[in-house]
Amino acid sequence: MKSVDYKLFFTVLFLIIFWMIMISSVSVYSSFRVTNVMVKNWTIEEAYNHFYVIRNISHVLLALISLGVLVKIPYNFFEKYSKYFFFTTIVLLVIVLIIWATWNWARWWISIPWIPFNIQPTEFLKFTFIIYLAYFLKRYKAFVHTFSEWFLPFIFILGVLVMLIWAQPDFWTIMVIVPVSFMMFFVAWANARHLTLMVLLWFMLIVSVYTLWIYDKSKPDERNKFSYITDRIDNFLSDNETIIENSHNSDSNYQIEQALIAIWSGGFTGLGFGNSVQKFWYLPEVQWDFIFSVIVEELWFIWAFILLSLYIYIWYRWLYISYYSSDLFAKYSAIWISSWILLQAFINIWVNLNIVPLTWITLPFVSYWGSSLLSLSLWLALLLNISRYIWEDKKRIRHLRKKIIFW
Repeated sequence: MKSVDYKLFFTVLFLIIFWMIMISSVSVYSSFRVTNVMVKNWTIEEAYNHFYVIRNISHVLLALISLGVLVKIPYNFFEKYSKYFFFTTIVLLVIVLIIWATWNWARWWISIPWIPFNIQPTEFLKFTFIIYLAYFLKRYKAFVHTFSEWFLPFIFILGVLVMLIWAQPDFWTIMVIVPVSFMMFFVAWANARHLTLMVLLWFMLIVSVYTLWIYDKSKPDERNKFSYITDRIDNFLSDNETIIENSHNSDSNYQIEQALIAIWSGGFTGLGFGNSVQKFWYLPEVQWDFIFSVIVEELWFIWAFILLSLYIYIWYRWLYISYYSSDLFAKYSAIWISSWILLQAFINIWVNLNIVPLTWITLPFVSYWGSSLLSLSLWLALLLNISRYIWEDKKRIRHLRKKIIFW
């Protein structure tokens, strides 16, 4: 059997090592706060500042073990059982609405005592949704331009997902899934009129969400579990000066203000590794959505560009795998996974820079989320496995090119 794409593997491995190093710095105060609560609850005897580091190591070990096992399984296995994986994720999305771990009205996680992190079904949905659509497109490629055989089933599946995720509520995951679905349509050369209709439906969804749950800011009692959407859009439409002036009235304003302070306070050279000021709860839960801000604060700006370059290189390697894959399932899976990773990375960075509204979109391979890392290890295992089989296709394509040039 041919070897996997080691360039891709070591690039991702570097990102994971970089993440482990940064977590050891940014999570110091958060770890102390968490363990201090555990001391008060008589769970442990003394608070410590490496709580997230220990959990992080367990996440990485679990992800690497999963990667080592799954990379040996032919990608045809994922194609064959894609509908069962997708159905399992749908079941988990229903279960999370019944048995959940709640935080700020959100029902995103399923808490299982013997697992070192909460299960977030939407993270695994990103993987199962893509492989199911790749399987669906490969099987029904001849009907991709039809309305009843392709467009209506696709809209039905997407609609079910949107309703289940909306019930959590996790509006920002919807805002990623829908555009990626557009891209899937585009890559599959679907009907342009159907694509236009999808864009119009997406635009109507955004407008309706904003207008239906808007409320009078002077009457906080009118706020409900969907009002965070309008709050974050309003904050995004405000300039940075207004954000700072109103930061005491809004959690999201405060977070954006502290993220901007972190980015600009480090200067060009940074404050030095471990010397962040904002991580001491000025920027709450910094190990999650706003880790990029502290990376820029502590390290040089050059590290931000290196991080961006790594994501773009990963995207390039996955597109490379997609280009040389003759199998439609492999081709669709590779290009959609790579684009999703790149889009998610840029959304997270844009949030830190206040270019897009505040979301809960993580920075792939860098933000602290157990479910996210395990889901990403599934993606990486699938891509590495596909890369085993592209060499013969690559030789065939190069031979065909030579024949065309000679002719």
